[in-house]
Amino acid sequence: MIKPTTYGVLAAAAMLGLSGCGGATTAAPASDGTVTVTNCGKKVEFPSPARKLFVNDSNLISMVLALGAEKQVAAVSSIGRDEKVLTEHYGDAVAGLNQVSDDYPGLETVIAAKPDVMVAGWNYGYDETKQLTPDSLAQRDIAAYILTESCRQEGSNARGIVDPWTALRDDMTNLGAITGHTDHAKHVVADFDKRLAALDAAPKASTPPVLFVFDSGEKAVFTSGAFGAPQAIIEAGGGHNAMADLKDTWTEVSWERLAASKPDAFVFVDYPGQTFEQKVAVLKANPATRDLAAVKEGRFLNLPYAMWTSGPLNIDAAEDVRAALEKWGLAPKS
Repeated sequence: MIKPTTYGVLAAAAMLGLSGCGGATTAAPASDGTVTVTNCGKKVEFPSPARKLFVNDSNLISMVLALGAEKQVAAVSSIGRDEKVLTEHYGDAVAGLNQVSDDYPGLETVIAAKPDVMVAGWNYGYDETKQLTPDSLAQRDIAAYILTESCRQEGSNARGIVDPWTALRDDMTNLGAITGHTDHAKHVVADFDKRLAALDAAPKASTPPVLFVFDSGEKAVFTSGAFGAPQAIIEAGGGHNAMADLKDTWTEVSWERLAASKPDAFVFVDYPGQTFEQKVAVLKANPATRDLAAVKEGRFLNLPYAMWTSGPLNIDAAEDVRAALEKWGLAPKS
């Protein structure tokens, strides 16, 4: 997830005309070793089962690991920051992955791995400025799967076309079909749906506490709106996303907008660029936030990047949010 701050450069990208439709996805298998799935509103054909995947970013890697498809992974990139949390959930499979880049790869790095499918997303690896796009891969006979959370809205570079839990269900189902692990996909979806039901049954606060997603910030604040995974995580955990009115996934807002939302607590995305301690120091120093009760009372929840970005660990994050709200007295004990 590249962000437009001093810690990352958001590519100024041209719209590729993706449809704004979404929802339940069905895979259509063929007798010639291919499968057709709906990805970002388009019917796209993939080899199935895919034999050599190139997977970028830890949240997408977690999807493939959750499917038990690690032996079909030729290469991965940008996993280091989340290696610990992935190992906690998926064990030795993580150590066996072939990491070819610590950061997001260029086109040459992907081609060198000779994959039949790349799994990435807009601002999760696909990037016109690097000439690494679904179109450039198709020219080299590499099928490109796009993270549903990152699908571009029609006529805009804003991302997100369906609610985040639907996006995750679609990705797990699609990738299950592409890798030939449809039973694993059904199990993963059933597991987080069961856990979501348990969270939904927990006692609610009369007014949901407001949580602000603080990815990072100095001159401006990088946060997440209605189509980002944190929206679903926070709601499932019993809170309200302070930026729920933003029809985007990950984006910047002003410090004034942060202050106006009067958050009851902050949730931090833990990854290199700005440490937990630096984020706390920034919030305590900025006039817009230093007098907020959430800052004065230290209501901060810090979770790894792979738990906040769209992937199967989102349900674990939702359970952690619920536990934090109860700890802070912002939600009834369950």
